[in-house]
Amino acid sequence: MTPRPVPVLLGIICAILLLTALYFADAIIAPVACAFFIIAVVWPLQKRLEGRLPQLLALAIVVTLVVLVFIVFASVVAWGFGRIGRSLIAETPRLQALYEQVTAWLETHGIAVAGLWAEHFNMRWVVGAMQGLSARLNTMISFWIVVLIYVLLGLLELGPLARKIPSIVSSETARILIVGGERTAAKLRRYLMIRTAMSVVTGGLVYVFALALGLQLATEWGVIAFTLNFIPFVGPFIATLLPTLYALAQFESLYSALFVFACLNLIQFAIGSYVEPRVAGNALALSPFLVLFSVFLWMFLWGLFGAFIGVPIAIAVLTFCAESPSSRWLAQLLGAPDDQVESAQGMGRQE
Repeated sequence: MTPRPVPVLLGIICAILLLTALYFADAIIAPVACAFFIIAVVWPLQKRLEGRLPQLLALAIVVTLVVLVFIVFASVVAWGFGRIGRSLIAETPRLQALYEQVTAWLETHGIAVAGLWAEHFNMRWVVGAMQGLSARLNTMISFWIVVLIYVLLGLLELGPLARKIPSIVSSETARILIVGGERTAAKLRRYLMIRTAMSVVTGGLVYVFALALGLQLATEWGVIAFTLNFIPFVGPFIATLLPTLYALAQFESLYSALFVFACLNLIQFAIGSYVEPRVAGNALALSPFLVLFSVFLWMFLWGLFGAFIGVPIAIAVLTFCAESPSSRWLAQLLGAPDDQVESAQGMGRQE
């Protein structure tokens, strides 16, 4: 018999090699992952249109809708961040002076680390970071063009591929691939729908709060909160940090800025930890550890896009694990709902 530590070590080595390949081949694999996500979302519309229209015409309509959604979303993001960036650049001298005052206050209270921050961090760094972000947004055009090509080809080949699977692999493997794929697509559609609804609610609450407080650029803060809420953990933090920084410059009061930071975090916490889990229900239940790990792992591998796609990838992996008897325990451990597992077990017995 093979010693038990050997398969474990082999599994760890394979995982490290896989992550290394994903890291260095991000320009190739990341567009494919994004295309799979989009295909899962739009496939029902494509299938419904194919029942009434020729396939190519249905494909043209779906792809046009996808492009329009991208253009609208990118325009909203560019407008919001552009307005905020120009405003922060105009307020750079005031923000730098306030930052130096806070640094001096911290040093008088024995917090020597503030001096280290002052050497490596200033408002020019913040402005430079925002300008770098804008430059990155411009370079993403080529990425989305590649994604669009993959979506176009994937929608054309998905139907024939599904019909070929049963003749290529065993019946159990075909069941796992087909049923797992259908359930994954359904979950991803629900995930995007719920995430969009919660982002709209979050953006609306941030807008109302900023307007009531008299914080300038209330509409822009609402737009930024809406867009960044699609990225778990990282996005909401940035969406609360930027208005806090601006409030410090506008009100010239540390306590006012802390009040803004606390209230915005309260909004994010209420939506993300109370409202959204109850709206999503058990169908999208994931371990909080898994969500956090997925976000930071894929952000390390693929940057900002990885932070967005990390949770959908975790949902897909757990859904396929729930369909296989050998990996069902992992789905149960990390958040797959009991009714799905029981359903998968029942289908396995029927087979």
